[in-house]
Amino acid sequence: MTTAAPPPSFEALLAEGESVDVSGWDFSWFTGRATEERPPWAYARLLSERMARAHAALDLQTGGGEVLATIASPPPVLRATESWAPNLPIARRVLAPLGADVLEAPDGGPLPFADASFDLVTARLPVVTPWPEIGRVLAPGGTFLAQEVGPGSNIEMSRAMLGEHLQPNGRFPADAVAAAEAAGLVVVDLREASLTMEFFDVAAVVVFLRKVIWTVPDFSVGRFRPQLRAVHDRIRATGSFVCHPTRFLIEARKPERTD
Repeated sequence: MTTAAPPPSFEALLAEGESVDVSGWDFSWFTGRATEERPPWAYARLLSERMARAHAALDLQTGGGEVLATIASPPPVLRATESWAPNLPIARRVLAPLGADVLEAPDGGPLPFADASFDLVTARLPVVTPWPEIGRVLAPGGTFLAQEVGPGSNIEMSRAMLGEHLQPNGRFPADAVAAAEAAGLVVVDLREASLTMEFFDVAAVVVFLRKVIWTVPDFSVGRFRPQLRAVHDRIRATGSFVCHPTRFLIEARKPERTD
């Protein structure tokens, strides 16, 4: 009769979490170690539908290109931008079958494109949304579609690391609407969702915080070891650490010329 192996130690899990490559935007490593509920609007499906109807499209802050790569029919002209240098070769390789050009550009702009270059601009979980630049590069009648991180996203995780005093912040949908309108766009769709995420070991927490860097700014295992220990003990006691991502979908259009 064999006995089950003991669970990995806290130190072993920390070491594993630190060793994982966090470049790109592929979350397949988390399979079996964390779960995340998806928004009901199915962004990847909406992205694929919009791309199939576009002539010239731009995907902002594409990461490693993993989401854009799922579209069924690329438009004749497809561009993507990314600011983090390690992601650029990944995105170029992943998106090459779609004929996409991937350019390095800062998240907040400027974008290296002429005015009115695209009839579709998209972004999934952008670090910042450069509304003036989006308004500039969209052609009249063009559309911007984005899935954004909402206010107080995963605040339970942030509080576990930074303290219970932390108040919800982030991007509020009403502010996004105001920014879109200031950029000359008309918002035609706005949806919000509060979701559930569970972590089943502290290695998954470490990888998540290293990858999704805005959750806990300046995160490192050494700096947050006591807090990680508390999260580890909580997972061992209850089976998981639960937090709640918030998301919103915004779609805006640039009016047709009237002159």
